[in-house]
Amino acid sequence: MQSEESHELTNGISEKVSKETMKSQKADRKKKKLKEKLLKEASKADNRGVCYLSRIPPHMDHVRLRHILAQFGELGRIYLAPEDSEAQVHRKRAGGFRGQRFSEGWVEFAKKSVAKRVADMLNGEQIGGKKKSSVYYDIWNIKYLTKFKWDDLTEEIAYKSAIREQKLNMVLSAAKREKDFYLSKIEKSRAMTEIDARMEKKRKIQEESGSTAEATPVFPPRVIRQFRQKKSIENETSQSKPGLSTDFLASVFGGS
Repeated sequence: MQSEESHELTNGISEKVSKETMKSQKADRKKKKLKEKLLKEASKADNRGVCYLSRIPPHMDHVRLRHILAQFGELGRIYLAPEDSEAQVHRKRAGGFRGQRFSEGWVEFAKKSVAKRVADMLNGEQIGGKKKSSVYYDIWNIKYLTKFKWDDLTEEIAYKSAIREQKLNMVLSAAKREKDFYLSKIEKSRAMTEIDARMEKKRKIQEESGSTAEATPVFPPRVIRQFRQKKSIENETSQSKPGLSTDFLASVFGGS
Protein backbone atom coordinates (compact mmCIF):
# COMPACT_ATOMS: atom_id res chain seq x y z
CA MET A 1 0.00 0.00 0.00
CA GLN A 2 2.74 2.40 0.92
CA SER A 3 4.59 1.69 -2.32
CA GLU A 4 1.43 2.34 -4.35
CA GLU A 5 0.79 5.62 -2.53
CA SER A 6 4.38 6.75 -3.02
CA HIS A 7 4.18 5.80 -6.70
CA GLU A 8 0.95 7.84 -7.16
CA LEU A 9 2.52 10.80 -5.32
CA THR A 10 5.59 10.61 -7.55
CA ASN A 11 3.42 10.49 -10.68
CA GLY A 12 1.41 13.51 -9.48
CA ILE A 13 4.54 15.52 -8.80
CA SER A 14 6.04 14.60 -12.18
CA GLU A 15 2.81 15.58 -13.98
CA LYS A 16 2.74 18.92 -12.16
CA VAL A 17 6.38 19.58 -13.03
CA SER A 18 5.78 18.64 -16.67
CA LYS A 19 2.77 21.02 -16.87
CA GLU A 20 4.79 23.87 -15.40
CA THR A 21 7.62 23.08 -17.83
CA MET A 22 5.21 23.18 -20.78
CA LYS A 23 3.80 26.51 -19.60
CA SER A 24 7.26 28.01 -19.28
CA GLN A 25 8.20 26.69 -22.72
CA LYS A 26 5.05 28.23 -24.23
CA ALA A 27 5.81 31.56 -22.54
CA ASP A 28 9.38 31.43 -23.86
CA ARG A 29 8.13 30.71 -27.38
CA LYS A 30 5.70 33.64 -27.17
CA LYS A 31 8.46 35.95 -25.96
CA LYS A 32 10.72 34.77 -28.76
CA LYS A 33 8.03 35.37 -31.41
CA LEU A 34 7.26 38.79 -29.97
CA LYS A 35 10.94 39.69 -29.97
CA GLU A 36 11.31 38.54 -33.58
CA LYS A 37 8.26 40.56 -34.56
CA LEU A 38 9.58 43.67 -32.84
CA LEU A 39 12.98 43.27 -34.49
CA LYS A 40 11.28 42.84 -37.85
CA GLU A 41 9.18 45.96 -37.32
CA ALA A 42 12.27 47.89 -36.21
CA SER A 43 14.15 46.85 -39.32
CA LYS A 44 11.20 47.92 -41.46
CA ALA A 45 11.02 51.24 -39.63
CA ASP A 46 14.71 51.83 -40.24
CA ASN A 47 14.17 51.24 -43.95
CA ARG A 48 11.26 53.70 -44.20
CA GLY A 49 11.66 57.23 -45.54
CA VAL A 50 9.65 60.38 -44.80
CA CYS A 51 8.96 63.24 -47.22
CA TYR A 52 7.83 66.71 -46.18
CA LEU A 53 5.28 68.78 -48.11
CA SER A 54 5.65 72.47 -47.31
CA ARG A 55 2.40 73.38 -49.08
CA ILE A 56 -0.85 71.48 -49.49
CA PRO A 57 -3.01 72.71 -52.41
CA PRO A 58 -6.67 73.57 -51.76
CA HIS A 59 -9.15 70.68 -52.11
CA MET A 60 -6.31 68.23 -51.27
CA ASP A 61 -6.88 65.79 -48.41
CA HIS A 62 -5.38 62.52 -47.13
CA VAL A 63 -7.34 60.29 -49.49
CA ARG A 64 -6.51 62.28 -52.60
CA LEU A 65 -2.83 62.62 -51.68
CA ARG A 66 -2.52 58.88 -51.05
CA HIS A 67 -4.23 58.12 -54.36
CA ILE A 68 -1.74 60.33 -56.25
CA LEU A 69 1.45 59.20 -54.50
CA ALA A 70 0.59 55.49 -54.29
CA GLN A 71 1.42 55.09 -57.98
CA PHE A 72 5.09 55.85 -57.22
CA GLY A 73 5.59 53.35 -54.42
CA GLU A 74 4.20 51.74 -51.27
CA LEU A 75 3.00 54.29 -48.74
CA GLY A 76 2.78 54.14 -44.99
CA ARG A 77 1.33 56.83 -42.79
CA ILE A 78 0.23 60.32 -43.90
CA TYR A 79 -0.26 63.33 -41.66
CA LEU A 80 -1.59 66.70 -42.84
CA ALA A 81 -1.50 69.58 -40.36
CA PRO A 82 -4.73 71.63 -40.43
CA GLU A 83 -4.35 75.34 -41.03
CA ASP A 84 -4.71 77.96 -38.32
CA SER A 85 -8.29 78.58 -37.21
CA GLU A 86 -7.92 82.36 -37.56
CA ALA A 87 -6.74 82.03 -41.16
CA GLN A 88 -9.66 79.72 -41.88
CA VAL A 89 -12.18 82.23 -40.48
CA HIS A 90 -10.57 85.09 -42.43
CA ARG A 91 -10.67 83.08 -45.68
CA LYS A 92 -14.33 82.15 -45.23
CA ARG A 93 -15.31 85.75 -44.49
CA ALA A 94 -13.46 86.87 -47.63
CA GLY A 95 -15.51 84.44 -49.70
CA GLY A 96 -12.74 81.91 -50.36
CA PHE A 97 -12.69 78.13 -50.17
CA ARG A 98 -14.95 77.13 -47.29
CA GLY A 99 -13.67 73.57 -46.83
CA GLN A 100 -10.86 72.23 -44.68
CA ARG A 101 -7.38 73.26 -45.77
CA PHE A 102 -4.00 72.00 -44.59
CA SER A 103 -0.82 74.00 -44.13
CA GLU A 104 1.82 71.23 -44.37
CA GLY A 105 2.14 67.47 -44.49
CA TRP A 106 4.36 64.41 -44.01
CA VAL A 107 4.24 61.22 -46.09
CA GLU A 108 5.94 57.96 -45.10
CA PHE A 109 7.20 55.61 -47.81
CA ALA A 110 8.02 51.96 -47.22
CA LYS A 111 11.54 52.44 -48.63
CA LYS A 112 14.02 55.27 -48.35
CA SER A 113 15.11 54.90 -51.95
CA VAL A 114 11.54 55.36 -53.16
CA ALA A 115 11.07 58.43 -50.96
CA LYS A 116 14.26 60.03 -52.30
CA ARG A 117 13.33 59.24 -55.89
CA VAL A 118 9.80 60.63 -55.52
CA ALA A 119 11.04 63.85 -53.87
CA ASP A 120 13.69 64.42 -56.57
CA MET A 121 11.26 63.65 -59.36
CA LEU A 122 8.20 65.62 -58.21
CA ASN A 123 9.62 68.68 -56.46
CA GLY A 124 8.83 71.80 -58.49
CA GLU A 125 6.77 69.87 -61.04
CA GLN A 126 3.12 70.34 -61.90
CA ILE A 127 0.74 67.97 -60.13
CA GLY A 128 -1.19 67.32 -63.32
CA GLY A 129 -3.73 64.55 -63.65
CA LYS A 130 -7.08 65.31 -65.20
CA LYS A 131 -7.47 68.85 -66.51
CA LYS A 132 -10.80 69.18 -64.73
CA SER A 133 -9.03 68.53 -61.44
CA SER A 134 -8.78 71.50 -59.05
CA VAL A 135 -5.09 70.71 -58.37
CA TYR A 136 -4.05 70.25 -62.02
CA TYR A 137 -2.04 73.49 -62.20
CA ASP A 138 -0.59 73.35 -58.67
CA ILE A 139 3.12 72.69 -58.08
CA TRP A 140 4.64 70.01 -55.85
CA ASN A 141 6.66 71.30 -52.87
CA ILE A 142 8.13 68.08 -51.54
CA LYS A 143 11.45 67.27 -49.89
CA TYR A 144 13.02 64.09 -48.53
CA LEU A 145 13.96 64.34 -44.85
CA THR A 146 17.30 62.68 -44.22
CA LYS A 147 17.52 60.62 -40.98
CA PHE A 148 13.98 61.62 -40.07
CA LYS A 149 11.62 59.03 -38.61
CA TRP A 150 7.90 59.05 -37.92
CA ASP A 151 8.58 58.93 -34.18
CA ASP A 152 10.33 62.29 -34.49
CA LEU A 153 7.15 63.73 -35.99
CA THR A 154 4.93 62.38 -33.22
CA GLU A 155 7.29 63.78 -30.59
CA GLU A 156 7.26 67.18 -32.28
CA ILE A 157 3.44 67.18 -32.49
CA ALA A 158 3.16 66.24 -28.83
CA TYR A 159 5.63 68.99 -27.89
CA LYS A 160 3.71 71.61 -29.88
CA SER A 161 0.39 70.54 -28.40
CA ALA A 162 1.87 70.74 -24.88
CA ILE A 163 3.17 74.26 -25.54
CA ARG A 164 -0.19 75.31 -27.00
CA GLU A 165 -2.03 73.92 -23.98
CA GLN A 166 0.38 75.69 -21.62
CA LYS A 167 -0.16 79.02 -23.41
CA LEU A 168 -3.91 78.52 -23.29
CA ASN A 169 -3.78 77.83 -19.56
CA MET A 170 -1.72 81.01 -19.04
CA VAL A 171 -4.23 83.10 -21.01
CA LEU A 172 -7.15 81.58 -19.09
CA SER A 173 -5.48 82.20 -15.72
CA ALA A 174 -4.73 85.83 -16.67
CA ALA A 175 -8.34 86.33 -17.77
CA LYS A 176 -9.57 84.81 -14.49
CA ARG A 177 -7.35 87.16 -12.47
CA GLU A 178 -8.66 90.17 -14.39
CA LYS A 179 -12.24 89.03 -13.87
CA ASP A 180 -11.73 88.49 -10.13
CA PHE A 181 -10.09 91.92 -9.80
CA TYR A 182 -12.95 93.58 -11.68
CA LEU A 183 -15.60 91.80 -9.59
CA SER A 184 -13.83 92.73 -6.35
CA LYS A 185 -13.80 96.39 -7.40
CA ILE A 186 -17.51 96.22 -8.25
CA GLU A 187 -18.29 94.65 -4.88
CA LYS A 188 -16.25 97.29 -3.08
CA SER A 189 -17.99 100.10 -4.97
CA ARG A 190 -21.41 98.60 -4.16
CA ALA A 191 -20.51 98.36 -0.46
CA MET A 192 -19.31 101.98 -0.38
CA THR A 193 -22.52 103.14 -2.12
CA GLU A 194 -24.66 101.29 0.41
CA ILE A 195 -22.71 102.82 3.31
CA ASP A 196 -23.16 106.33 1.89
CA ALA A 197 -26.88 105.72 1.39
CA ARG A 198 -27.34 104.50 4.98
CA MET A 199 -25.39 107.43 6.40
CA GLU A 200 -27.41 109.92 4.34
CA LYS A 201 -30.69 108.35 5.42
CA LYS A 202 -29.65 108.40 9.09
CA ARG A 203 -28.59 112.04 8.82
CA LYS A 204 -31.95 113.05 7.33
CA ILE A 205 -33.84 111.23 10.08
CA GLN A 206 -31.82 113.01 12.76
CA GLU A 207 -32.42 116.42 11.11
CA GLU A 208 -36.17 115.83 10.87
CA SER A 209 -36.50 114.63 14.47
CA GLY A 210 -34.21 117.36 15.82
CA SER A 211 -32.43 114.83 17.93
CA THR A 212 -29.53 116.10 20.03
CA ALA A 213 -28.01 112.67 20.23
CA GLU A 214 -24.38 112.17 19.66
CA ALA A 215 -23.53 112.86 16.09
CA THR A 216 -22.69 109.86 14.05
CA PRO A 217 -19.17 109.67 12.70
CA VAL A 218 -18.85 111.16 9.27
CA PHE A 219 -16.62 109.32 6.87
CA PRO A 220 -14.35 111.46 4.71
CA PRO A 221 -15.66 111.97 1.21
CA ARG A 222 -14.34 109.67 -1.47
CA VAL A 223 -11.57 111.14 -3.53
CA ILE A 224 -12.38 111.38 -7.22
CA ARG A 225 -9.23 111.93 -9.19
CA GLN A 226 -9.33 114.49 -11.94
CA PHE A 227 -6.95 114.37 -14.87
CA ARG A 228 -6.17 117.35 -17.02
CA GLN A 229 -7.26 116.71 -20.56
CA LYS A 230 -5.11 117.79 -23.45
CA LYS A 231 -6.57 119.61 -26.38
CA SER A 232 -7.04 117.58 -29.50
CA ILE A 233 -4.67 118.12 -32.38
CA GLU A 234 -7.50 118.84 -34.77
CA ASN A 235 -8.67 121.86 -32.79
CA GLU A 236 -5.14 123.26 -32.59
CA THR A 237 -4.56 122.87 -36.31
CA SER A 238 -7.94 124.38 -37.17
CA GLN A 239 -7.22 127.41 -35.01
CA SER A 240 -3.69 127.91 -36.37
CA LYS A 241 -4.77 127.50 -40.02
CA PRO A 242 -4.92 130.93 -41.72
CA GLY A 243 -8.34 131.87 -43.11
CA LEU A 244 -9.37 134.02 -46.08
CA SER A 245 -10.91 137.40 -45.42
CA THR A 246 -14.50 138.07 -46.42
CA ASP A 247 -13.42 141.02 -48.62
CA PHE A 248 -11.17 138.79 -50.68
CA LEU A 249 -13.87 136.17 -51.10
CA ALA A 250 -16.38 138.85 -52.13
CA SER A 251 -13.97 140.21 -54.75
CA VAL A 252 -13.44 136.69 -56.17
CA PHE A 253 -17.00 135.42 -56.23
CA GLY A 254 -18.74 138.78 -56.50
CA GLY A 255 -19.94 140.43 -59.65
CA SER A 256 -17.66 142.49 -61.90
